[in-house]
Amino acid sequence: MSSTIDLHCHTTASDGKLSPQALITKAQERNITTLAITDHDTLAGFREAQAPASEAGINLISGIELSTVWAGINVHIVGLNLDPNHPVILEAEAYQKKVRIERADIIAERLGKRLKHDIDMDEIRSYTQDGQIGRPHFAQYLLKYELIGSFAEAFNKYLGAGKIGDVKSGWPDIPTAVKWIIEAGGVAVFAHGHRYKMTRTKLRSCVQEFVYAGGRAIEVAYGTMDSSQQQHMVALAKEFNLKGSCGSDYHGPNRFGLELGTMAKFPEGITPVWETF
Repeated sequence: MSSTIDLHCHTTASDGKLSPQALITKAQERNITTLAITDHDTLAGFREAQAPASEAGINLISGIELSTVWAGINVHIVGLNLDPNHPVILEAEAYQKKVRIERADIIAERLGKRLKHDIDMDEIRSYTQDGQIGRPHFAQYLLKYELIGSFAEAFNKYLGAGKIGDVKSGWPDIPTAVKWIIEAGGVAVFAHGHRYKMTRTKLRSCVQEFVYAGGRAIEVAYGTMDSSQQQHMVALAKEFNLKGSCGSDYHGPNRFGLELGTMAKFPEGITPVWETF
């Protein structure tokens, strides 16, 4: 279903296909009234979208999706309604960018050896805004040079969880990311918990650490979430007294086949995180 509130989406500031301006235009077309741009490890997209969002009459919420590592697994923590110019967040962005640069070099080296192809990092950087390289940019490169047959194949074979391109070194732990968000006055949200390849017991332990660190919300309505997955996230929200967040995780055309604002219906009995803004 379509929602007028979308608190998880991306722009060209990270691995999205639309510029911040174009995303605001898309939000207008989709009748979205409250939007959070949550680019990976940067608030650049939010900053650029502030003026056009104001002109469009859209309530734009500051957001960021921070990469962390827990028990050897990449876990994403979304920060909402935080001060985009707080010194802690500016330092966090600089740190995450440095990690991304180092990580990209490792991914390129690993892929080059596996595919016997000299990966052109300058070309991959040209796909990004401000050099904010993510795994989708590598997939784009591999697809261009016909080293894989589809975007999905790139992740299934080389870039997805547990594959050679899944480099975790350097990312902060969950408590560190949550601390950054809280110190900048924001709300920490546990992102797309149903997508991590964890047992229920392990996921519960991960969410528990997030809550102990000060996390206050969990995504309970998400673009590709089915009813069983949603029930699991709702159960965790109730067990740990977490507020609920929602988002499409929209990256642009042809990305997961979703439109901005498309997600499961927000569940009853869960307090929406946006009521705290």
